[in-house]
Amino acid sequence: MHEMINWLLSTIGSMGYPGIFILMAMESSVIPVPSELVMPPAGYLAHQGEMNIWISILMGTAGSLVGAYANYFAAHYLGRPLVIRYGRYVWITEHKFAKVESFFLRHGEISTFIGRLLPVVRHLISIPAGIAGMNHLRFSLYTLAGAGIWCTILAWIGYFIGREQALIVKYSHQAVIGVVIFSALLVSVYVWRQKRGDG
Repeated sequence: MHEMINWLLSTIGSMGYPGIFILMAMESSVIPVPSELVMPPAGYLAHQGEMNIWISILMGTAGSLVGAYANYFAAHYLGRPLVIRYGRYVWITEHKFAKVESFFLRHGEISTFIGRLLPVVRHLISIPAGIAGMNHLRFSLYTLAGAGIWCTILAWIGYFIGREQALIVKYSHQAVIGVVIFSALLVSVYVWRQKRGDG
């Protein structure tokens, strides 16, 4: 962890804002670069006066969108035909796929937004969005909203804590717990409003 953070500090410090953009694009796709080890060092460098924290957050958020679109288009152009053609071999019938697709088309906004906040899910949420062919503008807006919140939280953790790895890990874990609770509450409110609307 110590060596990884030092390497990221060096990389981001030498590459600047494009380094944040590239690393967060990788993190948002299928390449396992944890955002918890990218944005806090950027925040630390902002605290040192070597970067602007808001530009760092902007670049991290933009990189997240680009990485998300890489998954989106891969799933849209490759995933859907594969699922329809071979899904029956793993008990995914075209009827079941249509139901999942219909669900995501109806609830894709909340799914995309919350998915961007959650560990592991944020790497995968673009895949069902791409398969379902979610509207590009809505996909972009909700991806930017979720990724922007997460990048902001992590960047400010780095800004206030510095390069204390143990504290970064501690508060990053607390941030994850916080967004999970927030997401659960948001889903509860969303489901309640949906049921109320149906009623």
